Amino acid sequence: MERLGDLEAEVMDQLWAARGPVSVRGVRDALQSTRPLAYTTVMTVMDRLFHKGWLVRDRVGRSYQYRPALSRGEYTARMMRDVLSTTDDRGLALLHFVDTMAPAEYEALQEALRWHRSRPPRAAEPPCVEGETS
Repeated sequence: MERLGDLEAEVMDQLWAARGPVSVRGVRDALQSTRPLAYTTVMTVMDRLFHKGWLVRDRVGRSYQYRPALSRGEYTARMMRDVLSTTDDRGLALLHFVDTMAPAEYEALQEALRWHRSRPPRAAEPPCVEGETS
């Protein structure tokens, strides 16, 4: 998964913080106090994020309303998985990661593991047969 650039990350932060779809103007206005940008700059960044699969957009009148394709948590999980995939020893990397956790983070991880163990196992998706639609 491609990492976000600085401006892309700021735009995504605004979209993740929003309570619903947001226009280019809405994102530009939210960024204006900390980072004055031209409308066209924000529009270009959001269009690129859309084409990269980070954003979903719907036409409303003559403009678009954007929303994240992934939640911030899903994005973070994918980034963690990508980083973890770069090591030859995932177990050791996880051990070092857990060793650096604060007690509250460790408890949150324990809770996530308890929740995961309580779920029924996911069934594998059946393979799609040629000519068959799913």
